[in-house]
Amino acid sequence: MAIYTIFFTDPQYPVSAYTFPHEAQIHQVRFDDRYIHLELTDERILSVPLQWIPTLYNAAPEEREKYEISQDRTVIIWNPDHCEINDELRIVDYLGQNI
Repeated sequence: MAIYTIFFTDPQYPVSAYTFPHEAQIHQVRFDDRYIHLELTDERILSVPLQWIPTLYNAAPEEREKYEISQDRTVIIWNPDHCEINDELRIVDYLGQNI
């Protein structure tokens, strides 16, 4: 079975007026009690439940804050030399194949 995506646009605005992201890079990271929120450089916000990431869910809030963003801005890294968490979160894993 084929799946088709149909875009309905207002005839007042051409397709070129719409934004279609081509890459995903991390601009900012924040946490609340339930989610890690990733603000991307194209202004999208991706919120991932902490329960999906056991190392973060079970960590103290202050340990979650001890991350680094990779040089290409696509991975959040918790280095066990600097905190109690040893993990990496790749944003593409939470965006699916088509970013």
